[in-house]
Amino acid sequence: MRILVTGGAGFIGSHIVDAYLRLGHTVSIIDNLSSGQEKFINPAVHFYKADVIDAVALTDLFSREKPEVLNHHAAQMEVRRSVSDPKFDAQVNILGLLNLMETGKNYGLKKIIFASSGGAIYGDADILPTPENYPVRPASPYGISKFTCELYLDFYA
Repeated sequence: MRILVTGGAGFIGSHIVDAYLRLGHTVSIIDNLSSGQEKFINPAVHFYKADVIDAVALTDLFSREKPEVLNHHAAQMEVRRSVSDPKFDAQVNILGLLNLMETGKNYGLKKIIFASSGGAIYGDADILPTPENYPVRPASPYGISKFTCELYLDFYA
C-alpha cells in the first residue's frame, strides 16, 4: 500500500513511518522540518521538504506518489503560539488539512488517519480517559483547530 505520512520527520511520525516500512508498505513523507528533524527520516522513504499549506507542493507529491492512505501528523502544535497567533494556527491546522483532503480527493486517496488531541478538544475534563461523547470545551485556538478538523473530516466522509 502507498502511504503518505505528514509530519513524518517528527518523533511520532517517524516511528509510524518505520512501522509501515516493516510491514512492507511504500511510504512518502511531507514535513517542513519546523519541529521534525532530518535524522529521523528513514532513507527508504520518499521525502518532500514542504508544508501542507503549499497546494502546489501537495499536487506535485500526490501526482508522483499517488498515496492510498494519508496518516496526518503535521500540525502547529504549540498552544502558546495558537493563542498569540490564532490565524497561523488555523492556517496550518485547518487549511493544511483541507489542502490535503482536496488534493487527495483529486488523486484517489482512500483513507485518512488523523491525529487529534482529546486534551485540547475536551479541555479540563472530569472523566479520564475522556469518552468521545463528552462535551467539547476547547481551551485554546489549538483545541478549536483540532476540533474543527474533526468536523471537516466528518463532512468529507
